[in-house]
Amino acid sequence: MKKLTRQFILGSLLVLAGLQAHAQELKIGIVNLDRIFREANTAKSAQVKLEQEFSKREKELNEIGSQLKTASDKFERDAPTLAESQRNSRQKTLVDQDREFQRKRREFQEDLNARKNEELQQVIERANKVVKSLAETEKYDLIVQEAVYVNPKFDVTDKVIKLLNASNGK
Repeated sequence: MKKLTRQFILGSLLVLAGLQAHAQELKIGIVNLDRIFREANTAKSAQVKLEQEFSKREKELNEIGSQLKTASDKFERDAPTLAESQRNSRQKTLVDQDREFQRKRREFQEDLNARKNEELQQVIERANKVVKSLAETEKYDLIVQEAVYVNPKFDVTDKVIKLLNASNGK
């Protein structure tokens, strides 16, 4: 719904701008957020920050997963020779360990996604400030962040990335 409203407003603005085009030339710019997330120093530093913050937990989870796999393989090999009670006991232990591992992995993924969204939001806020500044200094009438097709002459993403990198993310 929000996207449809945004598209309707954008379409209306373009129609209105077309009506005024006879009086003055409309200056439009397009920004590609995906490129900003890939190429801007602020986005790259956010990614490094996240990797540092979550690498220890990820390593621990990988170790737990590896230990669980080893224990499961050992159980598969030993199961035919075990007594029924031992087999049931070890199987229950493995199921409990797997459940705990899955819970920790889910928590890790949720925490990572939440932090990633926080960092990306900060990058977006910085980029929006730069876009607004660019629009004011270069007298743009309209700068859009999402488009299905963009003629390269309207793409101002390079300018935004350069200004973001020059401002060191401030």
